[in-house]
Amino acid sequence: MASTRELTPKPPRLAFTVADPRRRLVVVVVAVVVEARRGTGRDPGVEAAGRSGFSVVLRCDFLMRRLHRRLRILILSLFSVSVLAPVLLVSFRLEHISATGRKEFLEEFSNRKFSADVWRLNSVDQEEGEGLKEPKQVIYEDNEVGSMVSYTYNKVHQSAESRGAAERTQILKRNGTTRRSAKEDEQIQHHEVPSTSRGQEKFDQIMVRQVQRGQPQEQSLSDIKVKEMKDQLIRAKVYLNFAPPGSNSHIVKELRQRMKELERAIGDAKKDSDLSRRAWQRTKVMEVSLSKASRAFPDCSSMATKLRAMTYNTEEQVRAHKNEAEHLIQLAARTTPKGLHCLAMRLTSEYFTLPADERKLANQEKARDGDLYHYAVFSDNILACAVVVNSTVAHAAEPEKIVFHVVTDSLNFPAISMWFLQNPPGRAIVDIQSLENFEWLLKKYASSMQKQNAHDPRYTSALNHLRFYLPDVFPLLDKIVFLDHDVVVQRDLTELWDVNLKGKVNGAVETCQEGDASYRRMDMYIDFTDPFVSEKFDANTCTWAFGMNLFDLQEWRKQNLTAKYGSYLQLLQEHGKPLWKAGSLPIGWLTFYNQTLALDRRWHVLGLGHESNVPPSNIDRAAVIHFNGVMKPWLEIGIKKYKGYWTKHVIYDHPYLQQCNVHE
Repeated sequence: MASTRELTPKPPRLAFTVADPRRRLVVVVVAVVVEARRGTGRDPGVEAAGRSGFSVVLRCDFLMRRLHRRLRILILSLFSVSVLAPVLLVSFRLEHISATGRKEFLEEFSNRKFSADVWRLNSVDQEEGEGLKEPKQVIYEDNEVGSMVSYTYNKVHQSAESRGAAERTQILKRNGTTRRSAKEDEQIQHHEVPSTSRGQEKFDQIMVRQVQRGQPQEQSLSDIKVKEMKDQLIRAKVYLNFAPPGSNSHIVKELRQRMKELERAIGDAKKDSDLSRRAWQRTKVMEVSLSKASRAFPDCSSMATKLRAMTYNTEEQVRAHKNEAEHLIQLAARTTPKGLHCLAMRLTSEYFTLPADERKLANQEKARDGDLYHYAVFSDNILACAVVVNSTVAHAAEPEKIVFHVVTDSLNFPAISMWFLQNPPGRAIVDIQSLENFEWLLKKYASSMQKQNAHDPRYTSALNHLRFYLPDVFPLLDKIVFLDHDVVVQRDLTELWDVNLKGKVNGAVETCQEGDASYRRMDMYIDFTDPFVSEKFDANTCTWAFGMNLFDLQEWRKQNLTAKYGSYLQLLQEHGKPLWKAGSLPIGWLTFYNQTLALDRRWHVLGLGHESNVPPSNIDRAAVIHFNGVMKPWLEIGIKKYKGYWTKHVIYDHPYLQQCNVHE
């Protein structure tokens, strides 16, 4: 019979699935102790050994956990220091640097922050080489073109290199551009931009001349660094164009990064003083990258071809933009502003509501009095006529002796008449006539005027050429002052009537002084290659200006200059090709050839209708200022700095001007 102990089933043994070796050892020791307790005979030695091993294992586990906890605390502490230290250093540095240094530091920090995106950016759109048209190649000899630019480039770099080779080495290492020594970089840069003694002598001569003229050398080089940096961008763009499409080589990436850095450094700088110190360092780094590119693309002929093609393409674009801008300006000059058109319509409708006896201006019986001062204005612009009349009367010492003869076309005759009926110019007399009163002029010379072949109707207008018939228009007068409708009178013109013309017909201000805003030569408007012109006229004859002219009508009739003007128009009709530019000025020079007396330049200042930079002192001293050009003061394209001289004579609080939205 089996014993009871043998029939008792044994418990299943433990399956050790614990992954941690330390925990597995603990489980083993516990299992040993349990088995020892289950034995029939309890051996004290074995039980003591189990308890001792169990305590050792627990002790080891406790020590290992403590060690791991301390290592974890140490790692977290080091990580916190690495995160907080840069923030503290940046804050400390920003508190102890100047405004300029802070700007440079932030610029450097932003460049470093976004450096990871540089490889994905293409700061310059590469031009397709096939789309560029290369100009005709021209080879210049050495004696025609000096090397002043290369000499200037080396002078700037020598001054920059004097800051030390160590600084360059640090910059290059920090930007990761190259591992060459500073001495090698210096040799590369001087090899890329050689200087010659002949270019240096030429540059020195230019500097000496500028110093003699009162221009210091530092001022003449005030933008040399900005131009150099822009030239570097152009060279880098050319090198990028040499790379195959889709190329992502190291030199392509480097050039794109350097271009972006240099563009940021230049910003909106116009002169060297606007550049930061960082910009000068970027120039050095870019030059090293360009040296690398020159070795990667050593074909100089390809570089020259590409640069010529880029230059030609840019010049063509500039020429097209200039032509477009000129066309738009001419178009704007020919159009009538909406406000002036509205004003003419209102005045015309008001004029025809008046009875016939109320449409006449006062004191018309004195309009032919030879003892008064007579001024002629030919225009179809209401406000322009009003400004000429108002400004002349405002500065006149004896306004009651002034007579204005305004001649306009039949379309604007009612509006101009109504304006002066509502706004009489003080005690001055205004006589308004229409071109319909001179039908003989329109019938006899209309066809000849059209032969001027001008696209601008202002040049072929009868009002523009009516000035050549002054003796016929005013047969009872012996002397008259002609004023263009785009002038403003700033002084009393009484003294002008006392000028002795010395047997000449025309008194005018000359425009043949070089460097002056109104400078003109006869060969600029007249074709002296034609035998008829070159035999009868001298191209070096001094020119003069229309706009304010004193005419002796008696001498004019004696010289029969109107007939001479007609013969020139007939010659133009028979010749078959234009001999002079359209307009009244060139044919006026021929008509009054050797019949003009030069007046003092203070009588008449020109150039306010275009960008001429007339000195304010000349404008303030002038008796008459002239808005010659297409930028008239009543147009939106008028030059703002000159408009005030004209607008102060306009009555902007007039009800019709306010209703038509005519304002300054």
